[in-house]
Amino acid sequence: MGSRKLFSAIGDIFTTFGSAVAASRSVEAGRRPRASDLRKLGMDPAAFGRMGRF
Repeated sequence: MGSRKLFSAIGDIFTTFGSAVAASRSVEAGRRPRASDLRKLGMDPAAFGRMGRF
């Protein structure tokens, strides 16, 4: 694995973790997370909006 691929993989991990933190903080505050954060986490923003509370 080249150094560029390694640094790219590490960057992707930090980006995904940042999106997870941002989305969870939005939900905890009662707001809808940004669509870009949901897409980075593999979620459909439209489907997220249709989810109800348990």
